Amino acid sequence: MLKAVACSYIMACNNIIRIKETCVRADRLLILLLLLQTKGCVTAQTLAKRLEVSERTIYRDLEALSLAGVPVYAERGPGGGWKLLEDYRTNLTRLTETEVNTLFMSGIAGPIADLGLGKAGEDALLKLLAALPTVYRRNAERARQRVHLDAAGWFHREEEVPYLQVVQEAVWSDRRLRLTHRKGDFDVVERLVDPYGLVAKASVWYLVAASAGEMRVFRVSRIQAVEMTEECFDRPGDFDLRAFWMQWSAEFEEILKWRYPVTLRVAPEAVPMLSHVPGDWVQTLIKQDDPPGADGWITFTVMFEGLPEARSRLFSLGTRVEVLEPQELRRSLADFAVSIATFYGRWYPNRDY
Repeated sequence: MLKAVACSYIMACNNIIRIKETCVRADRLLILLLLLQTKGCVTAQTLAKRLEVSERTIYRDLEALSLAGVPVYAERGPGGGWKLLEDYRTNLTRLTETEVNTLFMSGIAGPIADLGLGKAGEDALLKLLAALPTVYRRNAERARQRVHLDAAGWFHREEEVPYLQVVQEAVWSDRRLRLTHRKGDFDVVERLVDPYGLVAKASVWYLVAASAGEMRVFRVSRIQAVEMTEECFDRPGDFDLRAFWMQWSAEFEEILKWRYPVTLRVAPEAVPMLSHVPGDWVQTLIKQDDPPGADGWITFTVMFEGLPEARSRLFSLGTRVEVLEPQELRRSLADFAVSIATFYGRWYPNRDY
């Protein structure tokens, strides 16, 4: 009797596993079909990476789509891949409840408004909401009222981007731009660029473009003048804006992270204030470095963008922080303090500094 019950239980578990595997594959086939429909010609390697499976699995899935009557075929040669017949379209695009909630929680209203598409975005969500089943509409409203994504950082001052519309038009139409741009060191340069795309990071707009055979990133708010030329450019077929930005931003952060190291001694009462100076990550450094000394002061190393930034941020902590290295920063802080004392000492002539 027990053996029969055990066998029945094992069979039931195997059936559940097979059902789950079938559902997973059905979802994967649907995503595969939609990728082919939206992206045109796609290589098996790209599909495998996107769906997180092996290329062998992709070939099996493509064969399954073909057997099901989906007109999928391989295009040989350079730039080839898998694609659907030109006129084929599928209506299997019903959104799941989680997908609907994600759309209504998206925190991109600010950047969309910068592009002049705020009203269009609101209208699109309204049309989507009206087309959803009643239960989905209720859940979408719950998601909107319970989770809000604010892309801007604290004390963020919105940047003026008067040339964003022109840049956007050039990006859409693949037209070259002639722009005058102010770099971070205040040098002004003029360049002829191929604008590949726009990226909004923490509500700050950046232009990704090619110039003189190199990929460059320009902060849109620093564009001093811009002219859209009549000349079009050929966008590389394999360029992926998201992948480029992820790699570039990671490399950029790595460069900045080690740009200007400063060794500090910090008084115990100033430790809670440190996150407002170099950033929240400084708390991790405090835990990793040496324990507090007998007087409670903590010694550790912090990274800044450069000497001017380090001086201006550390000066606000006064005598609750001591710079040990570099010596040039110690001297700069001392000179800065003397200049301020001398300036205000004019109104208090009897004070000694």
